Amino acid sequence: MARCPSFGWLFGILALGSIAAAPLLARDRDPPDGPHAPALDALEAGRRTFRFDTFGDEAFWGGTLRLHEAINGAARGGVGQGLSPQAALELGLKVDVQALPPQVVGLLRAGKLDLTDPGTTLALLRLDAVVGVKGFFDESGGLASVGITCALCHSTVDDSFAPGIGRRLDGWANRDLNVGRLVSLAPNLRPIAERLGTSVEAVREVLTSWGPGRYDAVLLHDGKAFRPDGKTAAVLLPPAFGLAGVERHTYTGFGSVTYWNAYVAVTQMHGQGSFYDPRLNDPQKYPLAVASGEWNVRADPDRVTAKLPALHLYQLSLAAPEPPRGSFDAEAAARGQKLFTGKAQCATCHVPPLYTEPGSNLHPPADIGIDGFQAERSPEGMYRTTPLKGLWTHQKGGFYHDGRFATLADVIEHYNEFFRLGLSDGERNDLVEYLKSL
Repeated sequence: MARCPSFGWLFGILALGSIAAAPLLARDRDPPDGPHAPALDALEAGRRTFRFDTFGDEAFWGGTLRLHEAINGAARGGVGQGLSPQAALELGLKVDVQALPPQVVGLLRAGKLDLTDPGTTLALLRLDAVVGVKGFFDESGGLASVGITCALCHSTVDDSFAPGIGRRLDGWANRDLNVGRLVSLAPNLRPIAERLGTSVEAVREVLTSWGPGRYDAVLLHDGKAFRPDGKTAAVLLPPAFGLAGVERHTYTGFGSVTYWNAYVAVTQMHGQGSFYDPRLNDPQKYPLAVASGEWNVRADPDRVTAKLPALHLYQLSLAAPEPPRGSFDAEAAARGQKLFTGKAQCATCHVPPLYTEPGSNLHPPADIGIDGFQAERSPEGMYRTTPLKGLWTHQKGGFYHDGRFATLADVIEHYNEFFRLGLSDGERNDLVEYLKSL
């Protein structure tokens, strides 16, 4: 591959002129100070928060764990070989092609950017082009810290330029992202080890056990890294679209969208904000949350709370995407729709057009015929009826919270047996095509 002359030369392109960011939201207002203006302003603010706001978590990821040192590599004052774009893409990180200036796009298209050079990664970070990862640079242009945003796990790209490089798809679950392996690159995992009461080696074992598209948001509160069968306790990343009208967020109904935004921003991203949930003040169920005090966090300054309303509004604006043309059998799907609302009894819980229950959408494990391990890690002890719109976007990794069913056909067969529905092979196939059409 042809190499660009130097990392600094690529930064020089940026100095040729200001690089305009991709437009956020259409502001087609008439009049500009009309009744919808505040909502449009909030949507813009929410999108920017979702994509770019670290809530000050760089103090943890950079300042404490020193993840930026692993990105820099020893050649730039860090550790190890550094994180090249090639390695970043292999970890499931994505590049927003719309954040790249035309000169860089041209070099990339011509194969003249060295994707094996960590210096190229630093240039992409400087452009805010690495989805969900934000670099902080010192006066000399060196990467001094790094933080993460909501988009890290809940956005991907359309691969329109190349695999892993394209236009942003906000709200899509990044089932390629290996969160655990990315975190395991950090030079200082001792704070996490001390929190869990274990060794750094054990922490790395846990993190690398997650695999692509999985994350454990309860580990630092209950300390349960593995299920009783020895498999990882991490769950599949859920999409963040199609949540308007949905009462509970996440697989176990831990809370609403706004609750989960605060929970993740403060206790998972380690942003500087406030969070309160007395349900976590339970020394038997959540001993680590009690020990750390993360059931009641107050920050001054608080860099999270004021941003929750706009972030909530933006997330609710993210509609589930329509399936690509030709991605399902339309005639079979039409037959499947009748089964969905009739013989198969799917609509009993997945009520159209929300495809979850209006009102409370929680069920005990016995209602759906599976074990309660993950449900029991939540305060409610329940599983949420998953909204099905856009199901075609997150088939990678399997279905249910832990991917226990590899295909939609496996999910249908589970319910066919559990509820004794008596569905034929053809009927099960028609249901699969209908689910793919949502």
